[in-house]
Amino acid sequence: MKRDYYEVLGVNKDATQDGIKSAYRKLALKYHPDKNPNNKDAEEKFKEINEAYAVLSDSTKKQQYDTFGYDSDGNFNSQENSYTRYTSNDFSNVNDIFGDIFGDIFGSTTSNNRKNSRMKGDDLRYDLEISYLDVMNGVDISLDIPKKETCSFCDGSGSKGNFGKKQCNKCKGTGQVNYSSGFFSFAKGCSQCNGKGIIINDPCYECNGEGIVKKRKTIKVKVPPGVDEGTSLKVSGSGNAGLNGSQSGDLYVVIHLKKEIGFRRDGNNLYTDISITFTQAAIGFEYNVNLVEGFVKIKIPQGTQTGTILRIHNKGFPILGRKNAKGDLYVKINVLVPKHMNDAQKKALFEYAKSIGEIPNNEKYNNNVFFKKFFK
Repeated sequence: MKRDYYEVLGVNKDATQDGIKSAYRKLALKYHPDKNPNNKDAEEKFKEINEAYAVLSDSTKKQQYDTFGYDSDGNFNSQENSYTRYTSNDFSNVNDIFGDIFGDIFGSTTSNNRKNSRMKGDDLRYDLEISYLDVMNGVDISLDIPKKETCSFCDGSGSKGNFGKKQCNKCKGTGQVNYSSGFFSFAKGCSQCNGKGIIINDPCYECNGEGIVKKRKTIKVKVPPGVDEGTSLKVSGSGNAGLNGSQSGDLYVVIHLKKEIGFRRDGNNLYTDISITFTQAAIGFEYNVNLVEGFVKIKIPQGTQTGTILRIHNKGFPILGRKNAKGDLYVKINVLVPKHMNDAQKKALFEYAKSIGEIPNNEKYNNNVFFKKFFK
């Protein structure tokens, strides 16, 4: 007696299609024959869950099954009372999801097939450290990159001559070999020719038949103004060479910024601190603030307090991709209090304090040990 299809997949009759599909995925991964070699019970279980999914994932078949159930031979009845025999080889309606869930079971078959069909060279990464000044102006840099290049002696063929290579007899030149597992068939990269489709009988002495050689190559990279930490610059075609003359990979240059003493970057804005005297803060004056390149003159307002932050427009970093646009410069003010003063300076400051009422002329302050000498 066959088990109920809902029971086979472990779902309720009101389960959604997403729920049915999710349950099928888990069970298919668990009982797939490639994960359970020579296990007849697992193979039968796998056939059973595929049969259940093939019916419940099809809205028409599911409705017929829900209405009429099985016939006496163990097949589900159609609406016209004719018998539809479902065999374990009928999986046309579930093939769409095999690639998603069985890639890992088949030894990354999909990935291998793609790799062998493309043969594109690997991408490379280079970490480049540059200064704030380079970011301000942009810079052209020449990089010495170790990479794989197409062999110049054999033009990437891997053979000394045209007669030194032949079609692989195992994959018939396709680079892939078809395999069967139970009622499934799938393709893998050919192990005899490593997916190349050809066998090298007379290998090139320079590249040993690989068609590519390791070399160091100078690659020029244009770093535009305004790049930030972690920016990745793509240099197309400057990665490793592809096999059999195929497309080369790309080079990705990842930007890292050197730390600059006295400056801090946040986005496109530049931050710095300056220290001024008590007198300068009280009276106000003009101050030349050093930048990454050159300086900018700013006006310190009268009565500026320590911790004040002044904003100067368009004096930050260039905004990447926007001509003549820059962030802002933020200047934090630190007011320095004099540590050492002579008596004349103290007397002058004392008189100033008296003039603004900080130190009243009364007995309390006249007898204060710190102020007593100034009341003569």
